[in-house]
Amino acid sequence: MLFALAFEFYKTYKMKKDALTYQVIGCCMKVHQLLGPGFQEKIYQRALSIELNRNGIAHKREQSIDIYYRDIKIGTRRADFVIREKLVIEIKATVRLEDVHLAQAKNYVIVYDFPLGLLVNFGSKSLQYNLVFNPKRRLDYEDWLMDSKRPG
Repeated sequence: MLFALAFEFYKTYKMKKDALTYQVIGCCMKVHQLLGPGFQEKIYQRALSIELNRNGIAHKREQSIDIYYRDIKIGTRRADFVIREKLVIEIKATVRLEDVHLAQAKNYVIVYDFPLGLLVNFGSKSLQYNLVFNPKRRLDYEDWLMDSKRPG
């Protein structure tokens, strides 16, 4: 229980400290504010690309990555956005997010080997977003404790 609470605090702490993720969420909020719900994912993807450009955030749309099983290529997938080779974003335009959406975003974070991903839903009345952490890149608990004690 204590570790679960500490990890929730870690996520909140890192969110406040992660300027890039904060900026990207701000861009998503702007898109949702101007367009509202009801469009297809492609519309939000195009609008978000414009908003990211307006804010000077380098990104790639639909960057392909190969998927391997036992060192054999079995397919390719494309995340909606890759931001500065650090953050992967998966966009949805549905009434509510389901577990399958979160699993897809988590898989992208793992396959791209980024520490963090963002699942964003433009289809609900209010913008919804979830941070997705790569379990293979999670900070060591002791490192997190040391990091959380630093000012700033």
